[in-house]
Amino acid sequence: MAASLDLQAFILRARVLKFYRHALRTARRAPIHARAELMQTIRQEMENNRHCDDKQKIRYLISEGMERLKGLDEMLDMQGH
Repeated sequence: MAASLDLQAFILRARVLKFYRHALRTARRAPIHARAELMQTIRQEMENNRHCDDKQKIRYLISEGMERLKGLDEMLDMQGH
């Protein structure tokens, strides 16, 4: 990580971390038999894009991730989890 971040990068990093925590909390609501795999998938997606420096791409990935997470959240709600 860079020694110092500009304000925009700092805010973007905070959004990524907030999204990651939200994704892990949502995964904890999944049925036990699927929970570990779901958490591993979330972690792997984060690791795959860990070194991305393109702010526009990071914003896109957050947006895409939020859409996928919203779908998962709705599915878990329908199943009663």
